[in-house]
Amino acid sequence: PMRWLSEAAAATPEAPSKGGRKKTAAKRTIRELPPPITLTERAADRIKELLSSSGDAIGIKIGVRRRGCNGFSFTMNYAEAKTEGDEEVAAHGVRVFVDPMAVFHVVGTEMDWEETELSAEFTFKNPNSKGECGCGESFNT
Repeated sequence: PMRWLSEAAAATPEAPSKGGRKKTAAKRTIRELPPPITLTERAADRIKELLSSSGDAIGIKIGVRRRGCNGFSFTMNYAEAKTEGDEEVAAHGVRVFVDPMAVFHVVGTEMDWEETELSAEFTFKNPNSKGECGCGESFNT
């Protein structure tokens, strides 16, 4: 998981300064960040269905590509192993890996599975999206 450094913590041991007085430096603490993407139970259930028929896949990998009329679109592939740099999100019994190049674009996104009379698809509610195309296939940040 990503880690965040915070300088709002207890002071480190004192070190002498030029004037003979001791100065204290702020100690950096590490705290865990929330996952870059969240999954609904419906999305996790659908991913489980897909993984049950996929052979060696251990999860899915989410990325973004430059395409569509508005800049970017999400990509989803089976993941057979965790690649170096991937952010791993484990929720509702499934593993989702986020490509390191996509993290900036997906932070805070909620992934859902929606079924209507006309379609059945994964949907992404992305708070970073500044605009989307009319069909909802692409977005910009």
